[in-house]
Amino acid sequence: MSETMIALVTGANKGIGYEIAAGLGGLGYRVGVGARDADRRETAVGKLRAVGVDAFGVPLDVTDDQSVTDAAELIERLAGRLDALVNNAGISGEMDPGWVQDPTALDLEVLRTVVDTNVMGVVRVTNAMLPLLRRSASPRIVNVSSSVGSLTRQADPDIEIGPVMAAYAPSKSFLNALTVQYARQFAGTDILINAACPGLVATDFTGFQGPRTPEQGATTAIRLATLPDGGPTGSFFEDDGVVPW
Repeated sequence: MSETMIALVTGANKGIGYEIAAGLGGLGYRVGVGARDADRRETAVGKLRAVGVDAFGVPLDVTDDQSVTDAAELIERLAGRLDALVNNAGISGEMDPGWVQDPTALDLEVLRTVVDTNVMGVVRVTNAMLPLLRRSASPRIVNVSSSVGSLTRQADPDIEIGPVMAAYAPSKSFLNALTVQYARQFAGTDILINAACPGLVATDFTGFQGPRTPEQGATTAIRLATLPDGGPTGSFFEDDGVVPW
């Protein structure tokens, strides 16, 4: 088995996910580029290899049980273990003008779709990859969240937290809560799991609105994916430190 550190990043074909893959690759990790779209996935792998990253494509739809199982089997064959899992794949769901999701008029199918990707998808992937992570000497899991999932910030009228997003924001609160439950379950093991907020990043996800670049948005996730033994677990971080729940 290779001693090179192995990482999987979901939703890694573009944006923040791509930059997380690039950053880990720059640190010497062999990186699995998880993505649904075959063309975009292979284009991302090619770009990463062109800059010296040891990257390989992982066909992965986080909402599909069989796809996730197949992805775990592929990593088993190609690498034999997993040292870092970054659950980055996520969707906002349909929005009204102004990036609003009005809770009083929310289509339950939109809510169901967002939760299936942003929450259940993380559980699917994490649990499928756990046997591979347990083979690592220092397994790390990072759930890419958002400060809009902070109930403390959402409930404070003096904090500008953006528009009402009744599907997306609660999905990140749910993800944060799950991160804590995983951390409790992993207590006493070598597995460290944390949530990361990338900030408001200019990508197609945000309509290219935001003061931060994808590379800047990737920094916290990269740091958490490479934590030393004894590092924090069950916490929520952004560049400036801990985000309140």
